[in-house]
Parts: sequence; structure tokens; C-alpha cells
Amino acid sequence: MFTIGLDLHKRETQLCIGHEDGTFEERRIATTRDRFTAVLAAYCPARILLEASTESEWVARHLEQLGHEVIVADPNFAPMYATRTRRTKTDRRDARTLMDACRLGAYREAHRASDERRHVRAELAVRDALVRTRTRYIALIKALIRRDGLRLNSTASHLFAQRIAVLDASQQLRAELQPLLEVLAPLNTQIDTADERISALEHTDPAVALLMTAPGIGPITASAVVATVDDITRFATAHQFESYLGIVPGELSSGEKRRVGPITKAGNARVRYLLVEAAWRILASKQEDAAVLRAWALKIMVRRGKRIAAVALARRLAGILYAMWRDNHAYSAKRICAPRSVLARAS
Repeated sequence: MFTIGLDLHKRETQLCIGHEDGTFEERRIATTRDRFTAVLAAYCPARILLEASTESEWVARHLEQLGHEVIVADPNFAPMYATRTRRTKTDRRDARTLMDACRLGAYREAHRASDERRHVRAELAVRDALVRTRTRYIALIKALIRRDGLRLNSTASHLFAQRIAVLDASQQLRAELQPLLEVLAPLNTQIDTADERISALEHTDPAVALLMTAPGIGPITASAVVATVDDITRFATAHQFESYLGIVPGELSSGEKRRVGPITKAGNARVRYLLVEAAWRILASKQEDAAVLRAWALKIMVRRGKRIAAVALARRLAGILYAMWRDNHAYSAKRICAPRSVLARAS
């Protein structure tokens, strides 16, 4: 069987095709379905290794349709690059390294999400882009208003234009703001539509509905967690799940020195900041089912401050979501351990 390393890029792809006798050949082709079919059909069946990237999923599916065995590898797995030299990095050397890793089995397969979950991730990415655009426009409008000595208190996005209409603004300022205000209306409509589509997952995806029973977790956060993780059985422990989301403390240790610093921020940034926002909602909430979590975070707040307490609570919330999803068990405040000070007062 042929062994192929594929260094995938947006426009061109470097191939290293290994033969059974140990020889190999190198080619560079355009990253299109037609070129993959024309070049690699002659080597079918082959085992092909490529790194996970933006284009990797459609390329992998196309090559699998041709009859190849395709492995999408985790690019963060260091042993996969064990044969790479310290010389200048090139696409040819990268493809050769991938071919050697495929031949040796020195790779770790990346998780390939289902079509449904990939679609939800795309929906969330589009919504995130719309919200960021609206936030940028609102920030610019507020800056222009402050330039003229006016003030606009914080308000809901759908009421923003109404609040501006009652300001004692000059005609020149209103002319400057008009193009932005005309864009905000359709932006709000599109964001509301996206929210409705994502909220509908509560009725169609059991995992989303399950996670929404936790305090501070709404349809956006639950959908983001489910779409990003896809399969909870990928993680053996809650700590692995938290590490995957990048909300565990980073560590830099050498010899007798051990330094623990800020969170690693690895993994999906959207899920991470949504969990932190959920933690802030719990801190500000007065719901009884969140009392134990709030008390635990307040104890940290006294020692370390609000921000560290919020991140710590986000990490614990991630562990709770992991256990809920793993056990298929809705949130129950009785299953959450209270801090020792609270238990002492209760006794």
C-alpha cells in the first residue's frame, strides 16, 4: 500500500508519496477536487495523512470517496514531527515528515465532528461575527456622541436607535450617524433570527437541552459546548475536558521550580468566554440552584479577587457540564459539594 503525506494549503498542496520499496516521489498540485482525483486516483488504495485545518475535512471526504484511507491528524502532537530536521522549514520537508509519520504510525487522530455539529459551529461563528460587528458600530456611535459632549447610557441593542433619536444632537452629528444606524436595524434582525435557530436546538438536540438545566447556561452556551465537543466520550476525566477548553492554569516548571500561571487559553475561544460569562451570571444571580456554586466562588473572591473567582467558577462549571453530559443526568444542586465554611454553618 502507498503511504502519502499531504501538506495542505489554501491554493496548493505538497504531496510526498511513499512506495513499498522505501522510495518516494514528491509533487505539488492545486488544492482542488479535480487535481486530487487526477493525481491520486492512480495510487488507490493508499493511506494518507494530513493535518487538521480549515480545508482538511472536505479534502479528507473527497479522498475517502476515491477509496483511500485518510487520517486527519492533530497538528499539536509533537511525536508526529520526530523525523523533521532543524534545517529551514519547507512544504516539501513537511510533506515528507507527514509521510514518515504515517508509515511509522507516529500520529494522533483529530476528532472529526458530525455534519450536524459542524453546521451548528458554523451558525455560531456567523452569529459571533454579526454580534462583533454590531458592537463595533455601537462603540463608534458612542464615541462620536461623546465628541459632541453628549452622553448615552447603556441600553439594549434593539432600543439603541430610539435612545439616539431623543438626544439633543446637531444635524451634522445625525448625518454622521445615519449610515451606521441604517446598518444596525438589519443587523439586529439577523442576530435575532440566528438566536431563534440556535434556540430551536433545545427541542432537537437532547445534549443541548440537558446542559441548559445548569445555572447560567443558555441555548448559545449549551450549543457552543455541544457543537465544539461533539462526543463527550472523547474525554476520560473532567480535567481533560477542562484542559481541552483551555480553562486550567498553565504551568512552567523546570527542576525544582514550579510556576503556575494564568489559564492556558487552549482550545475553542468562543466556548471559553461563554463559560466565563456564565460564571459572571451565576455570581450576580440569586437563584437557589446556584447558591452552592456562588458560595464557592465568593470564597475564592475574598482571597483572589473577582476575575480569578469568575474564571475558577467557569472551570468548575465546565466540570459539572462534563459530568452531566457523561452521565446523562440533569443538573441538581444537591449533587454539588458546598465549601467547608458553608457546611460548617449548616451543621
